[in-house]
Amino acid sequence: MEGKEEDVRLGANKFSERQPIGTAAQCQDKDYTEPPAAPLFEPEEIKSWSFWRAGIAEFMATFLFLYITILTVMGVNRSSKNLCATVGIQGIAWAFGGMIFALVYCTAGISGGHINPAVTFGMLLARKLSLTRALFYMVMQCLGAICGAGVVKGYQRTLYETNGGGANVVNPGYTKGDGLGAEIVGTFVLVYTVFSATDAKRSARDSHVPILAPLPIGFAVFLVHLATIPITGTGINPARSLGAAIIYNKAHAWHDHWIFWVGPFVGAGLAALYHQIVIRAIPFKSRP
Repeated sequence: MEGKEEDVRLGANKFSERQPIGTAAQCQDKDYTEPPAAPLFEPEEIKSWSFWRAGIAEFMATFLFLYITILTVMGVNRSSKNLCATVGIQGIAWAFGGMIFALVYCTAGISGGHINPAVTFGMLLARKLSLTRALFYMVMQCLGAICGAGVVKGYQRTLYETNGGGANVVNPGYTKGDGLGAEIVGTFVLVYTVFSATDAKRSARDSHVPILAPLPIGFAVFLVHLATIPITGTGINPARSLGAAIIYNKAHAWHDHWIFWVGPFVGAGLAALYHQIVIRAIPFKSRP
């Protein structure tokens, strides 16, 4: 039995996430060592079940994320004439932040708990995963988001189409530049929090950090939504924006759609560079 358990463990972890978050990081050694950079291409991992399992986990997590959050948005918009009867903007922010907290906790040990192409892009720049895995994650995240928004529309088609479908747009009174800036800064806050919460050095020094990692990530999402819902409805997640736009599919939902890809990817890139170069100074450390 021990031999079989060891084989399963090796098979599941052969191509695992280079820097796991949440409960997956509890088993890391206390003595800190810099995690090795992931290769840009790793064709062999495609043959591993852990690779496909991680993609399925990203699909399901993003599906559930869109399902709960878009339903919350629809509920608030439906009762817009009597905001006291709804959870309001604060409730929407809690729905997004709370779902990220729960889903990161659930999927961290399987896929790393990205649930967001911008987070995946930041991890790719930091060499935490291969390009092969990053592209696969992004595709599965987008498919999950489309399915999640589609299920919401299937419940209440008229309500969905008359209340914006949860699609991200630059709201009246703000320019495209305002929207782009809000998305860049908001995603920077999120991805920087992800890097800080999952830092291997902190995990080695403080055993409680890996356990608590989903909490600051979810709280960062909550705070960013409080700040930027009035500006763009808060994207900071290209899959979330794409899923809602495709299912809603109205002309104005596509006018500013590029903002919800460019902004998050720029913000994620800046966060990755800031953490890796300024905070951790990894390029300046001597290699053995």
